[in-house]
Amino acid sequence: MENNLEVIPIFFAVDDGYIPCLAVALESLIDNASKNYYYSIKILYTNINEENKRKIKKYKRDNVNIEFVDLNYYIEKVKDKLYTRDYYTKTTYFRLFIANLYPQFNKAIYLDSDIIVLGDISELYNVELGDNLIAAAPDDVIQTTKVFQEYAEKVVGVADYRNYFNAGILLMNLDEFRRFDFQDKFLYLLETIKFTVAQDQDYLNRLCKGKVKIIDKGWDRMPIAMDDYPIENIKIIHYNLADKPWRYDNIRYGEYFWKYAERTEYYDYICQLKDNYTEEQRFKDAKQYEELKKLAQRESDCVGDDRMNAKDNQTIEKSKDRLEVLEKIRKLEENGIFDVDVEDDPPTIPLEPDDIDYLKTSRMSRFKSKMATKVAERLVNGLLRDNKLIIKEVKGMENFQKVEGGAIVTCNHFNPFDSFTVEKVFRMAGQDKKRKMFKVIREGNYTNFPGIYGFFFRNCDTLPLSSNKQTMKEFIKAIDVILKRGDFILIYPEQSMWWNYRKPKPLKNGAFNFAVRSNVPVIPIFITMEDSDIIGEDGFPIQAYTVNVGEPIYPDSNLSEKEKIAEMRDKNYETWKKTYEEFYGIPLEYDILEKLENDEIDISAEDESTNEVLVNERKED
Repeated sequence: MENNLEVIPIFFAVDDGYIPCLAVALESLIDNASKNYYYSIKILYTNINEENKRKIKKYKRDNVNIEFVDLNYYIEKVKDKLYTRDYYTKTTYFRLFIANLYPQFNKAIYLDSDIIVLGDISELYNVELGDNLIAAAPDDVIQTTKVFQEYAEKVVGVADYRNYFNAGILLMNLDEFRRFDFQDKFLYLLETIKFTVAQDQDYLNRLCKGKVKIIDKGWDRMPIAMDDYPIENIKIIHYNLADKPWRYDNIRYGEYFWKYAERTEYYDYICQLKDNYTEEQRFKDAKQYEELKKLAQRESDCVGDDRMNAKDNQTIEKSKDRLEVLEKIRKLEENGIFDVDVEDDPPTIPLEPDDIDYLKTSRMSRFKSKMATKVAERLVNGLLRDNKLIIKEVKGMENFQKVEGGAIVTCNHFNPFDSFTVEKVFRMAGQDKKRKMFKVIREGNYTNFPGIYGFFFRNCDTLPLSSNKQTMKEFIKAIDVILKRGDFILIYPEQSMWWNYRKPKPLKNGAFNFAVRSNVPVIPIFITMEDSDIIGEDGFPIQAYTVNVGEPIYPDSNLSEKEKIAEMRDKNYETWKKTYEEFYGIPLEYDILEKLENDEIDISAEDESTNEVLVNERKED
């Protein structure tokens, strides 16, 4: 709620070329929108200059906020997969990432910028979605052209072309998008099938079929439409394809565009664009439309009715990325290097002391933490329901339950999100009723991880490490407070993440150092795994986990501090080793076993930095 008004999130995706149209669209939207709502307008972009931003921000009102959202880092990861042609740019794909970028929203409106809004946009937001992924209107281009109708049914795979919707005006059920795991499915489909006619719109229609609420065509009226739909019923005019009044005279519904264009700072510029639009450009527009129809015909003729089904029934090939990761793991093990991650981590931005509220002392920090925890729990339950995460069995649950005070929880690290599994077991044990479980994470995961998982890394009771020594002092103080008040802290003592690696790796001292410092036990968890009969989208079997919770390991009061740390570390490793050998029925062996037994393994930079700060802390004490 903003100013006691319900918030309606509205997204646009533009670059500098379409900023003038965006201004016209905003002018019409705000002019006709109910004053009983607060409109949070977010403009997704990768290339907009500051002057254009300044002009667009003038559309802020008491009940309208304008925010520019730079997606350069997010899109960089997938840009090579995003196919474009002709007048399309990669901004057309931005709408597909909204659900993961904004986990705080249950639903949202997406709008193209080549539109005029004649109705009250809140009416679209209040359309009842049920469990549908999207509410949208039929695409007038498809409805009026036979070759596109055949393409929609034969190639895209919709059952009836009349239900093929236009993706320029969408009401998106973001909760269902996340439950459906839409983004991962979309990125997988990108590598499996290339839709070349309407690109992202084709992918949306393919993925959402059967879960679309078709709404009145007045919400997405195009000049190309052939019927006499009453103008008083039109809510949004969409100047799709070449039917653009800022390029051509006598475009149907063009007068509504010019009505609102005159009110903007861009009016003279838009008039100039139209006056300077050449015959060569007009010829190119006509040619592109004819080429588009030919392309749709070739696609339909080439693949026939069974194209999509044939693709669906193919054996899923193993992901090249995952195969490369496995090869990295093999080489690292051969060389006795166990504390190096094999995934591409986000770049690290130094975490300054003022950038982090470790103990959630502010009201905003507590609010975000509470919201993130709820969203994460809902996500995990969805993963379990859909067999994307399989917890087959939990052994030693009583070892989790018997610890009354604070504790360090250790676990092997084989998946970017295996903390979800540990958190689930923590809740299954009933420990969440009386304490929290914090998670130690890498600096870059906190400062620069995108999307919904970045939201989790920053807010789900996480304790990020830092390359800044002053921040590390605050980190260590927070560790002391958290353990003293009786909460748990999850630390990965292997200090590296190796995807689906089943062996325990040599442990570092950091976790045990903290346990000894606060005189709390370590609860050693080792997760074993086996192939399920479900093949994941990466082509590998989804792993079924057995969570093995070991007996708590307490510091021995008869030993020196250094001896306590070494003993707890060794007992933890032996617990893991025993669990590994009993579950898999084989001895734990590495290719470089003799080297491990005879050589001391150096601590990593992060462990070394932590130890240095701890030593200085003790001196100060």
